[in-house]
Amino acid sequence: MTVTKPEIKDNAAKRLRLPEELVSSTAFLLKRLGFVTKGRALEAYDELGITPYHHAILVMLDDGAPPTQGAIAETLGYDKGQLVGLLDELEEQGSIERRRDPSDRRRQIVRITPEGKRTLAKLRALSRKLDEELLAPLDEADRRKLHTLLLQLAQKHLPHCPDA
Repeated sequence: MTVTKPEIKDNAAKRLRLPEELVSSTAFLLKRLGFVTKGRALEAYDELGITPYHHAILVMLDDGAPPTQGAIAETLGYDKGQLVGLLDELEEQGSIERRRDPSDRRRQIVRITPEGKRTLAKLRALSRKLDEELLAPLDEADRRKLHTLLLQLAQKHLPHCPDA
């Protein structure tokens, strides 16, 4: 019996190349890198039993005044129904607490708990690791330059991105 070596597939894969038209498109490269980055992040966060969506919520809560559920959804661009499920999961883990707004009983005020702060510390370390892996081919100056350029684009195209 002959066993086919995986190298044949690898060699075939090495011959495959993206067309120059696609590689020359910045939008295409951003989109593809975004897909790869999101996939790696979801896998890494899943090992901690959490998602990047939870991470963003915890960062927002740790950043200042306790926002309402509506403000979180609007700022992060989450569907309000999706946000409720994410907050339920964070609340079950003990990372957040929700209370009715005393000035408007229809609104929920969301706060990060001490457990949420501990979880956030782990998530920040994971985020740094993922950044390091993605940006490994770049030196520090190129990383700063890339970030500056991406921030300029984000400020133009993302409604809640603050000025630098």
